[in-house]
Amino acid sequence: MKRSKGVERKGTTTQCKGFFSGGLKAVIVVAGLCISSFAWADGPRSGEDVYKEVCSACHGTGMAGAPKFGDKGVWAPLIAEGQHVVTAHAWGGVRGMPPRGGRPDLSLEEFARAAAYMARAAGGDWKDPDAAMLKLIRSEEKKRMEKMEHKK
Repeated sequence: MKRSKGVERKGTTTQCKGFFSGGLKAVIVVAGLCISSFAWADGPRSGEDVYKEVCSACHGTGMAGAPKFGDKGVWAPLIAEGQHVVTAHAWGGVRGMPPRGGRPDLSLEEFARAAAYMARAAGGDWKDPDAAMLKLIRSEEKKRMEKMEHKK
């Protein structure tokens, strides 16, 4: 639990205390702290959270040929292709999977975290993406899109 000037933080819940004490100036300061605390808590979701919310519908059961969560045999060749390749292809949509897993509100970072989470569950050693990995994924995505445009 972290405290700072009228704001008490418990997990992702922020409670503003003493909202009306100290006049209008205090109200404005506390309101600003509350708003910035909410924005700070809204960072990218974990790979596990994204998997549970978005990916598990298909990857949990293997529906429509999706690589089943934790199935080492199915994931091994994908893991061997490389994190940036598999993530970029899935991001743009592959086989029966729509782009971004059907969730246009996902950021690339969140999507890549979910892909890494699934690969780790199948024995891969993929890390959550850092800036360098995100750059590789974007580069691979661009190559794939250009290739797809030439096929049209």
